[in-house]
Amino acid sequence: MSESNEPKEPATDDNRRCGFVAIIGPTNAGKSTLVNALVGAKIAIVSHKVQTTRAPIRGIAMEGDSQIVFIDTAGIFNPKRRLDRAMVEAAWGGLEDADAVLLVLDAATHFGDDVDGIIERLKGARMPKIVVLNKIDRVDDKPKLLELAKDLEERLSPNRIFMISALEGQGIKDLRTYLAGLVPKGPWHYSEDDVTDVPMRTQAAEMTRESVYRFLHQELPYTTTVETTDWKSLKDGSARVEQTIYVERDGQKKIVLGKGGETIKKISSTARHAIEEMAGHRVHLFLFVKVRENWESDPERYREMGLRFPKS
Repeated sequence: MSESNEPKEPATDDNRRCGFVAIIGPTNAGKSTLVNALVGAKIAIVSHKVQTTRAPIRGIAMEGDSQIVFIDTAGIFNPKRRLDRAMVEAAWGGLEDADAVLLVLDAATHFGDDVDGIIERLKGARMPKIVVLNKIDRVDDKPKLLELAKDLEERLSPNRIFMISALEGQGIKDLRTYLAGLVPKGPWHYSEDDVTDVPMRTQAAEMTRESVYRFLHQELPYTTTVETTDWKSLKDGSARVEQTIYVERDGQKKIVLGKGGETIKKISSTARHAIEEMAGHRVHLFLFVKVRENWESDPERYREMGLRFPKS
């Protein structure tokens, strides 16, 4: 029998490693797609809509004897509204307890002022800094990638620069292996079977919000929210799940429902399949749509999302 087929020795406290890696970057750089790829499971929703991620989400990956806890944060941009400020503040807050930081950039787009601002702020960070040039599958001019890497090396002096495609899975293994050796020695914080610490009800609500954005990407603002209001396990092993989609105006409610309820049916069907895959059993999903005006001024809504309520 070859060595690769021999049973793996269980990890001991002496060789275990565990650490937190914060993932930051501008909007739509592919941070959530990267977290899902690194973890090997879908724990963060993905949408073409900017600012899809709101509060930091933890994804847990195992690589050898190392447990890597990834902190997926909202895209960093110039905040204008109260919710914007709360999201950006939470994103930077994800660095406070991190052992390392991944700066994720879209290699296929031009770097603007938002990227410049992130780089300037990261210069003062004491933890290891790793730059990830994502979406390289969309870059035909490969020499451009080397130019980007050289520019970032001069401006930030990162520990490493990786070129990957999170969507295609290119470079993911090398990145995860590197991070496994980077995190400090210490006991694992989670079970080796855990992939996230986000409650199932919250994950289910996020999957429905992803479904809303899938069908109404252009029609609804990113302030649309979803809450799981009830989850009952049934005798046959399935679950009855009730959720409410909150919009800001009555006109938006009509958009979500659609003509003859067609749109809400599509949203419900897609969300139900995603929730069933996550839960591992059948789900009977019931969606309701309600108008919640001026919720951005309600501190309770921010607490429910895991965000601090900005005073102004």
